[in-house]
Amino acid sequence: MTLAKEIPTSLNGNLPNFSTEAAPVVSEEEMRQAVRTLLLGLGENPDREGLKDTPKRVVKALKFLTSGYHQSLDELLNGAVFHENTDEMVLVRDIDIFSSCEHHILPILGRAHVAYIPDGKVIGLSKVARICEMYGRRLQVQERLTAQIADALQGLLKPKGVAVVVEASHMCMVMRGVQKVGSWTSTSAVRGVFSEDAKTRQEFMSLIRHTPNFS
Repeated sequence: MTLAKEIPTSLNGNLPNFSTEAAPVVSEEEMRQAVRTLLLGLGENPDREGLKDTPKRVVKALKFLTSGYHQSLDELLNGAVFHENTDEMVLVRDIDIFSSCEHHILPILGRAHVAYIPDGKVIGLSKVARICEMYGRRLQVQERLTAQIADALQGLLKPKGVAVVVEASHMCMVMRGVQKVGSWTSTSAVRGVFSEDAKTRQEFMSLIRHTPNFS
């Protein structure tokens, strides 16, 4: 097994900007063999009909669920940053979050609410959801995920402020451990005016608690 070059540390790098270690290069066959070993360790027969293709399926699923490691903000945005003379809050709420806990590799399921106050530049609305998706599709802790979304928008747009709230249920708490079904974790990250001005921050919190009526 060889070692890759040092993990990029910039905001636009493919991998998280908090790591300075070298990433091992592992073949797909090695990954499948690792899953097979796990099955053996669990007392299963990896050669029986129902499990014969499980290593292949697990590797494919894990690669999809962590595909955010192989995306960059530049590729994701594809030029969808526009000059606009507005300084009113832009809010995209109830963005589905599907991530994986880095401690147990179990699902984190929830939603994100993301707001920013432009300072001459806006971003395509779908790209806000794409940013959440990119960072979600990595092994995560919720606190880091929330901060990464906020810092990405702050770095891309240089807005007057950014606010992010993530609400999620962690299967490592629901399915194992304390087994508290129905428990939710809420995290927030505020930058700029949202951090400095309580009134602006309260407006954001009020908007994400309000249920829209489109009838």
